[in-house]
Amino acid sequence: MTTTDDFRAHARELKADLDAATSEMMKLISEHQFSGPEWERVSQWQHEAFERWTSFLNERSYPDSGNHSISP
Repeated sequence: MTTTDDFRAHARELKADLDAATSEMMKLISEHQFSGPEWERVSQWQHEAFERWTSFLNERSYPDSGNHSISP
């Protein structure tokens, strides 16, 4: 697997986890469950998934796409 493939695979994995956590949180919201152990679990999961996603996006080790031109 190339560096670009690794990057894309990791991005897909992190995004899928964040999407799942956010969906679960939205489900609880639609059920008016804003407290309790399930809310705490899902809230923590969503927070940590978001932190992993933003850390990944802020890394400086993006694969080189070969396109260095900047268009106006």
